[in-house]
Amino acid sequence: MDLHEHTALELHQLLQRGEVSPVELTRHYLERAERLDPQVAAFATLTPERALERAEFVTRNVPKPAPLWGLPLADKDLHRREGVPAAFGSRAFEGFVPDASDELVLAVDAAGAVSLGKTATPEFGLPSYTEALVGRPTRNPWDPTLGAGGSSGGAAAAVASGMLPFAPGSDGGGSIRIPAAVCGLVGIKPSRGRVPSGSGLGGLAGLGVVGAIGRTVADAALLLDGLIAPTGYPAAHAYAVRAPGDDGPYLGEAIRGEGRFQIGVMTETPWDDAYEITIAPQARSALDRAIAVLDGGRHGIEAVPDAPEPGYPDAFRTIWQAGAATIPVDDERLALLEPLTQWLVDRGRALPSRQLAEALAWLSDFERRVITRFASYDAVLTPALALTPPAVGWYDAVDGERNFAQQVQVTPFTSFVNVAGLPAITVPVEVTEAGVPMGVQLIGRPGGEAVLFALAAQLERRLRRAPRHPLVW
Repeated sequence: MDLHEHTALELHQLLQRGEVSPVELTRHYLERAERLDPQVAAFATLTPERALERAEFVTRNVPKPAPLWGLPLADKDLHRREGVPAAFGSRAFEGFVPDASDELVLAVDAAGAVSLGKTATPEFGLPSYTEALVGRPTRNPWDPTLGAGGSSGGAAAAVASGMLPFAPGSDGGGSIRIPAAVCGLVGIKPSRGRVPSGSGLGGLAGLGVVGAIGRTVADAALLLDGLIAPTGYPAAHAYAVRAPGDDGPYLGEAIRGEGRFQIGVMTETPWDDAYEITIAPQARSALDRAIAVLDGGRHGIEAVPDAPEPGYPDAFRTIWQAGAATIPVDDERLALLEPLTQWLVDRGRALPSRQLAEALAWLSDFERRVITRFASYDAVLTPALALTPPAVGWYDAVDGERNFAQQVQVTPFTSFVNVAGLPAITVPVEVTEAGVPMGVQLIGRPGGEAVLFALAAQLERRLRRAPRHPLVW
């Protein structure tokens, strides 16, 4: 078996037993990335020399108990690594090389991981697809005519095609879960405040957090554990929030997959009053299969009563535009921004302060309503996507309003989870007749990652889903 065919957990075990070295593993994945990435465009930058030097350093200087010891991954190109180009998916930052590393990058280093470079992202991580003009569009390894989702599209494409065993990502409105679902992977967005290096606590409306993408539930749990506690559990961080009794690690829950739970099923979205939301037959089929599997596991399953939220679209759009207003691009460099980003920046910088304050207050009330509404369930099940993955070039590249509507129609189940600060995980369920993966999303209570990993592991096991790469790779 080739090394990339092993799960990340299996590779971790091989490294711990000394059956493969960090240098051997790094070299294998670098060779694979250099061969395959010209077709996939998962990487914004590959750094072979730095990666091999890092693998040597880990071998000599990092103790094996480090949770991600010797495992290859890559930094999303929204996160700075000292000395490595960081364009943030934008032509406005081509050639920028940071002189310091972000906290997430320092965390994966502390956990003993080896970065191979930077994974591709759309401009400033704003869209839910990865087709930035600064590079080539990132393609779906299951069908290269399709996109890989976003904004962690490069990370997902690299994992799905076997160029990485797993990868960290960030999620401000679905940016981990969307590409994971599109590429047939597991994607975990933790609770707000759970991961210290990407807690969301300091961001506008607390939307963006850091999480993990893997081929299996256990792989995603392994990486999330490393991000939360890079020096090992028990974790104690001044800038993290933990639910009582839920201190991790999560890998054990993901391996055992035990427990019976009360699960709500929801197909309504908070966008329904503003946009025509249609659930494709393939998305409904994946949801129905997940319901049947969980029902067979003797979980309690019931429909979540509808609760329309007609104020949500305007409030969320306001926050999305306000976030874009802070992008550090001015004067002549504004012309280098893509049309969608220019539209968001222009709208954001023209927002009255009262409108922003009212939107923040509305979303804070919405968060409380969602948590109260879901309180009687251990988890809430939804489709991961409403539609099948769109083709490369499908999104309108010029009209910002139409582009925003298209993104909502494909991914209406993700952004409200960020607003509510809840954990959520996407799990692949089946493959369509056209060979495209479709999955579901499980949303947990605040701090409820352990339940999500247990349920996701049960789904994975009962579906008899074995991790594999598309045959072309």
